[in-house]
Amino acid sequence: MTEGKAPIGIFDSGYGGLTVFKSIRERLPGYDYIYLGDNARAPYGNRSFEAIHQYTLECVAWLLGQGCPLVILACNTASAKALRNIQQIDLPRIAPSKRVLGVIRPTAEVIGHYSKAGVVGVMGTAGTVTSGSYPIEIGRFFPEIKICQQACPLWVPLIENGEHDSPGADYFIRKYIDELMSQSGEIDTILLACTHYPLMEHKIRSFLPGSVSLVSQGSIVAHSLADYLVRHPEMEMRISKGGALQFFTTGDPGDFDTHATVFFDHPVASRQLPLH
Repeated sequence: MTEGKAPIGIFDSGYGGLTVFKSIRERLPGYDYIYLGDNARAPYGNRSFEAIHQYTLECVAWLLGQGCPLVILACNTASAKALRNIQQIDLPRIAPSKRVLGVIRPTAEVIGHYSKAGVVGVMGTAGTVTSGSYPIEIGRFFPEIKICQQACPLWVPLIENGEHDSPGADYFIRKYIDELMSQSGEIDTILLACTHYPLMEHKIRSFLPGSVSLVSQGSIVAHSLADYLVRHPEMEMRISKGGALQFFTTGDPGDFDTHATVFFDHPVASRQLPLH
């Protein structure tokens, strides 16, 4: 770790953020990183705004306490339900010189370019969908785009239990896709608005017409972060460089490592961060 500098913090409610982290590390391999998964309290998808804000803030505060000058919420639910309050209320109070960024805005800034018909489907957790964050944010950049949303509450449990490749998962994959596509026959682009979902991308594609584009967030967020660091050299100078990776979980490290290796596509060795 570079003296006087600190890693970029990456936070997720569990494993899904590792798909974003993987893309970030591929795009920006020279930096140091700390990943924290709040597995003991996952999934966040069906929790209240208040609970998600509390849990996310506790984890962000811990990462800031490790010196991280910049924290990425690699979680759509946390970005939808907690990011704004953390940026506008909490951060000025606890760490005014540091920054917390999410995954929704970078995605909203570009998703409209993927659709020729001007109709985009958004598939995410119940928390992300009910927050309305994607229609609001996409509307800021592409007011002409029509957004159709579909909550997929069983996809994360299927993935985290290793059942997403099983024949039994096909029913629920097809069910939510059919419910989304029934909202409009003009959907030509689907955004996977949950960082778990890339693990099912091949299965999801198999139930979609070939004319429909499927968009994952990892490369979008990685590109946006790289651009942010170019535009904010004062922040880039505060980040340590050496390619070091640290992983923490509020759950069981052995269980985390087994699952995380699948999401990150690289062996992971974590340490436990006890909840108080």
